[in-house]
Amino acid sequence: MIIYNVTLNIDKSVHQEWLEWIKEHIPQVLATGKFKEAKLTKVLVEDDEAETYSVQYRAHSREALDSYYAEHAENLKQDGLKRFGDKVLSFRTELEVVDEYSVAFK
Repeated sequence: MIIYNVTLNIDKSVHQEWLEWIKEHIPQVLATGKFKEAKLTKVLVEDDEAETYSVQYRAHSREALDSYYAEHAENLKQDGLKRFGDKVLSFRTELEVVDEYSVAFK
């Protein structure tokens, strides 16, 4: 399993607008059919000028992620760039799930 992680630093002047936009953007990314789920998380850091978030998309496979890059990534990325410009800084990482654990409490 491959996780495509996008970490974003959002200037507080556009934070609320960005938060509304990202909640529409994530379903558009999922609609490509290349991912099975996504999580939007807030990074808990103190910063007076910006908010930081991480979006983690679980790809169906390495091939699905490569197909996303080739067919969809640039257009979807440009939408955010046009709207927010340098008010949102981002970087992307790929994570490979090695093993998963869970516990059930009774």
